[in-house]
Amino acid sequence: MSWGSELWDQFDNLEKHTQSGIEFVERYSKFVKERSEIEISYAKQIRNLSKKYQPKKNSREEEENKYTSCRAFLSTLNELNDYAGQHEVIAENLTSQIITELSRYLTELKAERKSHFHDGRKAQQQIESLWKQLESSKRRFERDCKEADRAQQYFERMDADINVTKADVEKARQQAQMRHQIAADSKTEYSNYLTKFNQEQNEHYYTLIPNIFQKLQEMEERRIERVGVSMKTYAEVDREVLPIVGKCLDGMTKAAESIEPKTDSKQVVESYKSGFEPPGDVEFEDYGPGQTMKRTVSETSLSNSRGEAKERPGGGKSKGKLWPFIKNKNKSPKQNKEPLSNRFNEFMASKPKMTCLRSLRRGLSLKLGSGPEDFSHLPPEQRRKKLQAKIDDINKDIQKEMDQKDALTKMKGVYEKNPQMGDPASVDPRLVEMAMNIEKLQSEVQKFEGWLAEVEGRLPSRSDPPRRQSGLYESQNSNSTMVDNNCAQDRESPDGSYTEEQSSETQVKVAIANTPEFDDEFDDGDEETLPTIGTCKAVYSFEGHNEGTISVTEGELLFVIEQDKGDGWTRVRRNEEEEGYVPTSYVEVFLETNTKGIQD
Repeated sequence: MSWGSELWDQFDNLEKHTQSGIEFVERYSKFVKERSEIEISYAKQIRNLSKKYQPKKNSREEEENKYTSCRAFLSTLNELNDYAGQHEVIAENLTSQIITELSRYLTELKAERKSHFHDGRKAQQQIESLWKQLESSKRRFERDCKEADRAQQYFERMDADINVTKADVEKARQQAQMRHQIAADSKTEYSNYLTKFNQEQNEHYYTLIPNIFQKLQEMEERRIERVGVSMKTYAEVDREVLPIVGKCLDGMTKAAESIEPKTDSKQVVESYKSGFEPPGDVEFEDYGPGQTMKRTVSETSLSNSRGEAKERPGGGKSKGKLWPFIKNKNKSPKQNKEPLSNRFNEFMASKPKMTCLRSLRRGLSLKLGSGPEDFSHLPPEQRRKKLQAKIDDINKDIQKEMDQKDALTKMKGVYEKNPQMGDPASVDPRLVEMAMNIEKLQSEVQKFEGWLAEVEGRLPSRSDPPRRQSGLYESQNSNSTMVDNNCAQDRESPDGSYTEEQSSETQVKVAIANTPEFDDEFDDGDEETLPTIGTCKAVYSFEGHNEGTISVTEGELLFVIEQDKGDGWTRVRRNEEEEGYVPTSYVEVFLETNTKGIQD
């Protein structure tokens, strides 16, 4: 059914209808836009939720990932993150396939509608103009006819009057004839306008207006069809992501099915197994007159294990809490604690040669601040795992350093063959530094392997210290060992058992070591300035980032206060306040030469 033949007189209504159609497209486009914004907001909230419950680095949650239930939850969070990504895809497709296209189509639709109604108004104005011309010619024809009738009547009166001269009669006759001629011309003009109007009106209502309305009808049908396509695309956008969403849900289901309670229970044993034997039976002691009941310890008890560990050198680092499920917070009344000052005096009296008490305080803070380096505060099984993990990490660092060294060696070879590419000597300082790092890491591996062998029973004790890395390391190692032994003695109660308060006095000593009174006591009383034994000149620049080292620049002159003892480090002094270790290969040493001259 055509609009042109059926709605030829509904120009204004069609104009309103097509305008409402455009408003409907705009409303639907706004609906899709708001849906897209909701999808983006939902995806953002889902991502934030997934990120919020991700395990934090170096936290208890990260440790719990070894359990299948925690790994399943982590997989669920990852799948949820992918699920949020699909909602972002929905928002992007809605924007690109519907919102953008409808926006462009609306611009074209408004322009086309405006053009069609402009043509319709122009045709309407033209037919109205012809109608006005027809009405004007009709009124003029009517007026001229009336004028002709009046002129004819006047002539007849003049002709019948005998008193009127012949000239006046002739004049009236000519006037009447002229009026009749004008009326005839007006009639002809009116007839022409009428014929033209009828032709234009017929063309207007049967040709122009139907064509314009037909174009409007086609435009409106295209608009409706376009809305239908957009609605179909709206559904297809959701349907396209359903397979991936299904995979995400399948991943969540698979993660849930991967949970193994038995495996988690086994992992709990692996994580918390101490390696200690359960305590044996307590022997019966009979009471007699004049006898005192003494507390005895079973031969197979955990306390006995502690006693055996105490007999070994370094055995003070055994586990403090030996009786499970017992918190012995109340000390025995027979246990007399010595003042901390007496303990430090005894500690200073029994220490090995200490060259700098600043290094002593550094050793205390480093050792007690983060726990024993050999993990002796852990049960045997957990200690073995920690030591093995530490050895693996150091081996990775060694391999990395060796790879970098090989690469620099090849680069140096290229420079030697092609001097224009670079100076081979510029690589030497870095190679020397890498060699020292590798040697230091290998020493660290030997040290931890020794502790690991002790735990596994391959070594009788850890009395043999690792190879000395530097004077600073030697002081720290000896200090930390003695502090650990003292702490172990403090934890021993008169009945031969350990209490849970194994770290209380250690924390107190650390607090005292960090107080100004502690610094003043050692700085003012016992510290002695080492004499200079020579001078040295820095061959290369060295940036001392590690504790106990000192930065030097190439060509700088320094005082030597401690010679290299085979570990590759020399101790130097810049002034009364700055001293530390530098690599021996980085300096040229002059012992007992020009010392006095430099001091002056």
